[in-house]
Amino acid sequence: MSRVQRVMHDRSIDAILLTTEPDVRYFSGFHTQFWESPTRPWFLVLPREGKPIAVIPGIGAAGMRATWVDDIRTWHSPQPEDDGISMLADALSSLTTKSNRIGVPLGHESLLRMPAGDYQVLRDRLSGIEIVDVATELHQLRYVKSPAEVAKIHHVCQIASDAFEALPQSLKAGESERENVKRFRIDLLNRGADSTPYIVGGAGPGGYGNIIMGPGDRIIDEGDILIIDTGTVYDGYFCDFDRNFGFGHVADDAMRAYETVFKSTDAGFEAAKPGNTTTDVWAAMWAVMESGGALGNDVGRMGHGLGMQLTEWPSNTETDMTVLEPGVVLTLEPGMEFAPGRQMVHEENIVITDDGAEWLSRRAPQEMPIIG
Repeated sequence: MSRVQRVMHDRSIDAILLTTEPDVRYFSGFHTQFWESPTRPWFLVLPREGKPIAVIPGIGAAGMRATWVDDIRTWHSPQPEDDGISMLADALSSLTTKSNRIGVPLGHESLLRMPAGDYQVLRDRLSGIEIVDVATELHQLRYVKSPAEVAKIHHVCQIASDAFEALPQSLKAGESERENVKRFRIDLLNRGADSTPYIVGGAGPGGYGNIIMGPGDRIIDEGDILIIDTGTVYDGYFCDFDRNFGFGHVADDAMRAYETVFKSTDAGFEAAKPGNTTTDVWAAMWAVMESGGALGNDVGRMGHGLGMQLTEWPSNTETDMTVLEPGVVLTLEPGMEFAPGRQMVHEENIVITDDGAEWLSRRAPQEMPIIG
């Protein structure tokens, strides 16, 4: 809160309006699964001085009182004709006494979790008050993780690493992607994960063509390669990494592609140090894949920030140029098309330290595990 208030003083912003789960939780500590319901909006107002103000449905009052927030204003929701908008407008208006400026995250990787019509009503109610974008500033605030945040991410990375290392004993050809991934999900929960909201699983002969779909009902066969990518959560913080498995026998070009992306990850790790940029990390990984015969990469990036969300700002791209700092958590995710319609993707999680980086996930096997 002190950090964001310094930003507000520098930019002459009287208050910031937050509407999304990670933003509200970051500044309040309010952690609930109730965000899965789209029926009710939730608002947190950050004043230039003092503590946050919660403007929330009454059903959440008891939970918010358990946080450090004292000023909790509630209404009976759902109330579509005025679902907290009048109360929110009054709260914001009372704070705009200096600069007449309110910040709202409106830029890249941000969204408004409230009806568009209600936002327009709010704008009308705040006529004469300037609305400015604060998305970049909020990204930068969450970019460097505290030791407590890093510890939570490391913990969930260890849970997923344990489950991935045990997975070869339960993977079976002749069963569907869905059946194999279900056992992995159950194992993650048994090992202490709170939830596994993201598990992608897809297999194909000699490689896969898609890394964001599935698992489906396709039966895994000899000669297939299966990728499983998980975003698993512990106490509100994500891990995000994948592993590849071959069944019976794997084509030589696929084995070479696996070796290439493994070495590419090592190159990205070596480049991930304070003072370097996300683009330096991208370039180090791409150089290895390009020399290893990559036909291309249509993912758009090779890793990203990680924390309270599965993917966070910034992105490891050719043009991002975000400077790395100690405490930054990143994924390294080199991926290449090594034959038409066939991809190989590898991902690990790291944290930037004072003099380099440390692995948060346990390193994948240097050679692709073969099942059967």
